[in-house]
Amino acid sequence: MSTIGFIGVGKLGEPCATEIIKKGHTVKGYDIASFDSEHIEVAETIKDCVKDSDIVFVAVPTPHHPDYDGRRPTSHLEPKDFDYSIVIDVLKEANKHMNKKQLLVLISTVLPGTTRREFVPLVTNTRFVYNPYLIAMGTVGWDMVNPEMIMIGTDDGSETGDAKQLREFYDSVMENNPRYVIGTYDECECIKVFYNTFISTKLSLVNMMQDVAQKQGNINVDVVTDALSKSTMRIMSDRYMTAGMGDGGSCHPRDNIALRYMAKELNLEYDIFDSIMTAREVQAKNLAKYVVEMKNAYGGSIILNGISYKPGVGYVDGSYALLVDHYIKELGETSIYIDPLASEMPSSSASIGGIVLMCHPEMYLDYSTDSVIIDPWRQVEKNPKYLVIHYGNTR
Repeated sequence: MSTIGFIGVGKLGEPCATEIIKKGHTVKGYDIASFDSEHIEVAETIKDCVKDSDIVFVAVPTPHHPDYDGRRPTSHLEPKDFDYSIVIDVLKEANKHMNKKQLLVLISTVLPGTTRREFVPLVTNTRFVYNPYLIAMGTVGWDMVNPEMIMIGTDDGSETGDAKQLREFYDSVMENNPRYVIGTYDECECIKVFYNTFISTKLSLVNMMQDVAQKQGNINVDVVTDALSKSTMRIMSDRYMTAGMGDGGSCHPRDNIALRYMAKELNLEYDIFDSIMTAREVQAKNLAKYVVEMKNAYGGSIILNGISYKPGVGYVDGSYALLVDHYIKELGETSIYIDPLASEMPSSSASIGGIVLMCHPEMYLDYSTDSVIIDPWRQVEKNPKYLVIHYGNTR
């Protein structure tokens, strides 16, 4: 078994390190913020973290400015790259204390070309690979040991001794026998960010179908998306083929925003990523307009049932519900947030009535009988107690 160092023991690093420990490896962790762990050995410095570690994973943020996380409109903003300053500082410090017997692995998300241009020149004392993860907040641990694929980026894309060492390590950790993709640094950077963009694009397309259903009439959007999701000869799979709330989270919106920057820097002369983000924002605005129309028709407060970016987590980074709320505010209205993980909860939701947007139908609460339930996922059953509107079904 190996001794593993983890630099960055936060939302990504801590669950991943825990899974590695479960498989019998020893993990030392360092983070600029103090943390307590029953199983991770806490290192006081990066030097202590890398000392005697066979493999050192760097799991630190590559943030955007908060205005770019997707909970507010971004298509009007100047495209920006991620901020790589934290990664650069960590790589410099780790490099000081490592040697050629050790392997330094970066898993942070970066734009294509960044690793070769910005990071490789900093790593002179040890060996280095780029290894981004496909994970989602709330299921990080499971995603880490059950990935769709494992990407390992090397200088020329060949399966070097470095890549073989990392692959052998993952073979001792993974639970689903994943496929391995060995490519150049640049290829693995592309796979990661374009994987996220594919998801954003699918969600934008199915929510466009929802907009058509609302405006055309006589359409249940689920009939349309269900037919397309089963068309596996040319349309890949049924994942992300249910219309509802738009794409969110700390990865997908910001990756599309950063790819706008790349398109400009490479002078592609087109920017499909801007179109994706614009579609996401217009779809949110359409939903906000509908919510306000219902308030004008029926009265009461506007209630957002769930404001985190997805059910079951407390993260609001890139929250589509908050993007919808941005447009509700633009229309001169305010909202009450109901989310036990991401906002303060009232003592009783049953006393609250009004226009309830079911952002997370899984988190169903009992509202007063005069409420209007707007369900963009069409999961809340029709109920004589409420007026339940299945947004996207206009049959």
